Amino acid sequence: MKLQFTFLFLIGLGFSSMAQENLNFQKPSAEILALADYERSPSVSMDSKKEYMLLSYRNTYKTLDDLNQEEMRLGGLRINPITNISSTVTYINNLKLRKVTDKVETQVSGLPQNPRITNISWSQNEKKIGFTNTTNTGVELWVIDVVSASAKKVTEANLNANLGSPYSWMKDNETLLVKMLPKNRPTLIDSKKDLPKGPTVSTSDGSKSQNRTYQDLLKNKTDEANFDALVTSELYKVSLSGKTELFKSADIYAGESFSPDGNYLMITTILKPYSYIVPLSRFPQKSVVYDLNGKEIKTVNEVPLSEVIPKGFSSVRKGKRSMNWRADQPATLSYVVALDEGDQANKVEFRDEILIWEAPFNNQPYSVLKTQQRFGGIIWGNETTAIAYDSWYDTRNQKAYLFNPSNPKLAPKIIMDRNSQDIYSDPGNLETKRNQYNRSVLAIENNNVYLIGDGFTKEGQFPFIDEFNLATLKSKRLYTSTFKDKKEDLQSIEDFKKGDVLVQIQSKTDFPNYYFRNIKSGKLTQITNFKNPFESIKNVYKEVIKYKRKDGVELSGTLYLPAGYDRTKKAEKLPLLIWAYPEEFKDKNSAGQSNKNPNEFTFPNYGSFVYWVTKGYAVLDDASFPIIGEGKTEPNDTFMPQLIANAEAAIDAVDNLDYINRKKVAIGGHSYGAFMTANLLTHSNLFACGIARSGAYNRTLTPFGFQSEQRNYWDVPEIYNGMSPFMNADKMKTPLLLVHGDADNNPGTFTLQSERYFQALKNLGAPVRLVLLPKESHGYAAKDNILHLLWEQDQFLEKYLKN
Repeated sequence: MKLQFTFLFLIGLGFSSMAQENLNFQKPSAEILALADYERSPSVSMDSKKEYMLLSYRNTYKTLDDLNQEEMRLGGLRINPITNISSTVTYINNLKLRKVTDKVETQVSGLPQNPRITNISWSQNEKKIGFTNTTNTGVELWVIDVVSASAKKVTEANLNANLGSPYSWMKDNETLLVKMLPKNRPTLIDSKKDLPKGPTVSTSDGSKSQNRTYQDLLKNKTDEANFDALVTSELYKVSLSGKTELFKSADIYAGESFSPDGNYLMITTILKPYSYIVPLSRFPQKSVVYDLNGKEIKTVNEVPLSEVIPKGFSSVRKGKRSMNWRADQPATLSYVVALDEGDQANKVEFRDEILIWEAPFNNQPYSVLKTQQRFGGIIWGNETTAIAYDSWYDTRNQKAYLFNPSNPKLAPKIIMDRNSQDIYSDPGNLETKRNQYNRSVLAIENNNVYLIGDGFTKEGQFPFIDEFNLATLKSKRLYTSTFKDKKEDLQSIEDFKKGDVLVQIQSKTDFPNYYFRNIKSGKLTQITNFKNPFESIKNVYKEVIKYKRKDGVELSGTLYLPAGYDRTKKAEKLPLLIWAYPEEFKDKNSAGQSNKNPNEFTFPNYGSFVYWVTKGYAVLDDASFPIIGEGKTEPNDTFMPQLIANAEAAIDAVDNLDYINRKKVAIGGHSYGAFMTANLLTHSNLFACGIARSGAYNRTLTPFGFQSEQRNYWDVPEIYNGMSPFMNADKMKTPLLLVHGDADNNPGTFTLQSERYFQALKNLGAPVRLVLLPKESHGYAAKDNILHLLWEQDQFLEKYLKN
């Protein structure tokens, strides 16, 4: 049944004396609506040579009808069983192409009527672009010819996209490997009508594990049968002319990966038994390598059901992990094995070992590197050069290893050893380039590699490019952005000899646009020219302010003041809105570093309070709320006093500038920011009111960890109880607006969290209002819901703060 556009709001004291209110969707005031109802600029995708760019257009918001399609929630998936694609996907509605050197884009001809486009992928030679189009009955495969900017349909609406993109380009650029619906697909079972043949029984063998609270899990045998039916596919080879050839019969294909030379294909399938406590990513899996005729070469990995994993964020499952094709070799697999049985509590010299295995796998795999901490990724370069990363959560340490994969006996060199949260010392990301196999490998020029860094410093943000010599292990600075009134993001190095770099430049009022910069001459060549859709706030005042917590920790936030506000006379004291999200740190130095840039384009969206600068409010956006646990102390051991100290410091900082009435301050946040908001209203008298969206308020409902808390409830019950606003609901007397999507898909933030917290507050006499947004997940998407959310917040702030 389709959704009716009138829905129920549960409210407490404030807007009505009734327990419920029947209310149609509302729109916010004209000032906010002018910002919220805008046309979104296209997203840009370029080929690797930066010859062509694809411009993808989509609606600013989804519609409620988009959210109200048929849906089944199984194994951690949300699937539309009619169209066989994720029910949460965001569609593109138009595509245009242009040469990067041209000024005018070309409309792609031949697109489907009323297109719903996703799963865009360039072919290996980048002369074609594939995409899927979702019709009312299923998913089709389409292909664009780049030079002619024309599209044509390749298959009927028979693709299975329930496990992600349903196709892969083959090396000939004329054939695609496609997942299609089985011809004998079983009929889905209606769980409401199908009577169970017995109870659902789960058992434990006594092994300890640390499984968090997942959403949308399988619950019974009917769910298992429907899961099988929905995710099972047949694999076909499909030519651009539409000719199809069965490659593999029906199975649950979770991943298909061609070797760099295109001669082998690794296919991963999902096996039984399934689980009712973890999602499909932890179901049993098997990976098999085939040749291009479908002949089995080798079973390279078998992973059992992973319900039991040791406690700790640096713990992993046993067995082979991170199995991928080595990018610099024609057909060699690399993978990682834990040397500590995956348990971070075990003390060992090395945590992980990287092995490689050459096709056709007649020889044994051999080790190329052991890491001191947990493996964090690898960038292959060539036969003698690769760089691997590891990290350890408890210390926030990160290392980089330069090693020779052809000579494992040669000791690796640690070329980076740093605190991963120390953004001021971040050396940047290694630049890559496409090799002969069209894979990304280290860009090595004259025995140098290159790093592009964000460039955060105490004085501001100044992105940079460094040249790092592999022999001397010394760095040389090639370029530093010197903008003080703009923000320059360095995207990629296009020509190492000439010094051409793709950059994106923006300012407070200039929408982000792409340019080519020559770092030797400084010349800038503009590529795109997207306009500012938010002209009505171009004259608001924006500043990054820095201040200190009472214990000396440095904090920051982005302050907005209304256009025309006299910062000299300061005759009017403004109400203040603070939007924040707590973050955990292991040291005060890292916690005090700022990644805010005042020259970042001001992009108002429902995820902050920036809209309200048009209504006469001061706004402190993205205020620093660090929670620090140094040494063996965990951050949450002192969560509440640090939370309150952060809030006090933020209010004091703006009050000391003499802009605000400190009796009129509101706090707001989403998810963990909502949890923060409820705690601040409960345990302090700093705020007149608060807005908490899609949060979790009872930590006993997330007993095996939450956010960055590794300990379980039974380790530290006093922490879980003390941090739970629900457990302290009798202390909360400050007006609170609770908002939640009624289809939240985020682990831990079940909609029930807000419903039960509202009931507790209402029954205890707190002034609280609960708004459930229909069909919304953890992030909100439908236009009617978002505009109504802005109206709710506006009405609430006018009543409890401004007036």
